Amino acid sequence: MSDAPDTPAQIRILLADDQPLVRSGLRVLINDNADLRVVAEAGNGGEAVALAAQVKPDVAVLDIRMPGMDGIEAARRIVEAQDAPRVLMLTTFDDDDYVYGALRAGASGFLVKDMALEEILGAIRVVAAGDALIAPSVTRRLIAEFASRPDHGAPAGGPTRKLDGVITEREVEVLTLVGRGLSNSEIAATLVISVATAKSHVARLLTKLDARDRVQLVILAYEAGLVSTRG
Repeated sequence: MSDAPDTPAQIRILLADDQPLVRSGLRVLINDNADLRVVAEAGNGGEAVALAAQVKPDVAVLDIRMPGMDGIEAARRIVEAQDAPRVLMLTTFDDDDYVYGALRAGASGFLVKDMALEEILGAIRVVAAGDALIAPSVTRRLIAEFASRPDHGAPAGGPTRKLDGVITEREVEVLTLVGRGLSNSEIAATLVISVATAKSHVARLLTKLDARDRVQLVILAYEAGLVSTRG
């Protein structure tokens, strides 16, 4: 934990990974940026939950696979707390069986361990600002990962049964595209609308579906059967 004083502009970060070298490397890279500071480090989920309550970080970066309490359970407990930090999951992704569970636990996005440094720093800044977004390329891989599993099939009641009377036909179209991992600009191009209009549709979906962030919209699109399990 750093002893340096906080500055108002700094984003305070909790790192949790059972590999000290990974934590050390990330800490050095993150702290090299004036607007970011690692305020605490944990080697397992239990430590992360305790430290999150103590130091009140803005963002908690949690490895999914840790001994004892894993990152998924830690995320669930951290997110349930009052004034909870945003949670980013740290994963190798292709080898992880727990991505869907992490999203359900309340994670706002994912950091893939082989991502470029600027992408990692950018993701931290995005969620700290109150937004939440898995990069479209990662979302597509995410959908391909859990959509291929028989235990995560679409609801038997029909593709849009959960959404009937809740959102408009246009909003169903937008939700489907969000679920496929498209950005607002890509949604705009697909539907031949302005980026501002696409953004407004997404904002209304968040409100109508009581979704915390864009990640939850991805989950809802999948669970409503709007995302094809055939890719």
